[in-house]
Amino acid sequence: MSDQNDLDMDLSSGIAAFESKHFSEAAPLLRPLAEAGNADAQYRMAIMAQNGLGMVANEMLAYKYMKAAAESGMGLAQHGLAFMYMEGECVDKNPQMAIEWFTRAADQGLQGAMTTLGMMYRQGNGVEADEEKAREWFRKAGFDDM
Repeated sequence: MSDQNDLDMDLSSGIAAFESKHFSEAAPLLRPLAEAGNADAQYRMAIMAQNGLGMVANEMLAYKYMKAAAESGMGLAQHGLAFMYMEGECVDKNPQMAIEWFTRAADQGLQGAMTTLGMMYRQGNGVEADEEKAREWFRKAGFDDM
């Protein structure tokens, strides 16, 4: 039980450090948890690795952690991974994969993913342009007149 309490404390401390922008403190607390498969830690480590926060920027590590957290079902990570695919950051640009991951995030209620899907369908980015689908995603995101 004590080991679990220590892990919970490390996660809480790591997240608190991350949220306070003390990235050099957050990284050593979150890294072992990320390696052990904790999605919250993986997501934050991905952001730090991608942007060189508290560590040297490392796109491969950022992608590894973001993908692992996304595959575990974390909506924010699914959105982050989709963005990586859409922009070609940390991974080759792949609009079809972006659509897939934005859809997974949108299905979990993430408004930003819904809005991005609306834009992608409106612009024909990764999918055939479809104004009706674009409007449908904008409506789901809470925008009536886009």
